[in-house]
Amino acid sequence: MGTFIQLVVDGLAMGSVYGAIALAIVLVNQSTGMINFAQGGMAVLSAYLAFTFLGLGLPLIVAILLSVAASFVIGALIERFLMRRFMGGAEDTQVVVTVGLLTLLTGICGWLWSYNNLQFPSLFPSSAFTFLGAAISWRSLGTFLAIAGIMVLLQLLFRQTKLGLALRAVADNRQSASFAGLPVGRLLMVGWGLAAALGAVAGALVAPRLSLTPGMLDTTLVYALAAVILGGITSPVGVVVAAWLIGVLENLAAVYVPIIG
Repeated sequence: MGTFIQLVVDGLAMGSVYGAIALAIVLVNQSTGMINFAQGGMAVLSAYLAFTFLGLGLPLIVAILLSVAASFVIGALIERFLMRRFMGGAEDTQVVVTVGLLTLLTGICGWLWSYNNLQFPSLFPSSAFTFLGAAISWRSLGTFLAIAGIMVLLQLLFRQTKLGLALRAVADNRQSASFAGLPVGRLLMVGWGLAAALGAVAGALVAPRLSLTPGMLDTTLVYALAAVILGGITSPVGVVVAAWLIGVLENLAAVYVPIIG
């Protein structure tokens, strides 16, 4: 039983990593109607920005907050000067553009910061405590609680606020939203900016677990997309629960299914 609980706890911690990226994908889709395959690359770029701010001697929390602010601006600029050129075009073209953007961002990170593994400090202590026979690290617990909190905030944003309603209206029908007097262009920029800022938070949570490299989220993005499909791209709660489920099943299968190992 102790082994089982340990596997579940570790699975929830890893599932929170998948859920962080999945939430950013949901945010872009709910505000623009697109699926952003470059979300992992944007999160990695944000983590490198935070790492650079740390190198200037700034405290960790300040470095992360600055990277969040910078990422919001970068996300808004990407929407304004790149993605908007493909608005109204074929969805396949938009997907290819985001995949190309992922490749570009990964290459920029490797060019500027190299492809060496870098150690990113964690917001949470590295120590652990024991619960029902399982060792639970404060870092895993902190990541889990942070993603749960972000999930609740996103759900409230889209369901209970005027901004969330406006973003959903623009994603559903831009022309009708424009006729209703909504500033469609600014809302699209806000949607991409918020997703990039959320990616910055995700990058800061994930980097201490994986070590900072340009491709650190390539595999994570695959699991995040699976969580989006299983949980429903319109539901922040659904994708996080699906991400937790994937993380737990991944751990359990590795131990209890011999063919996987």
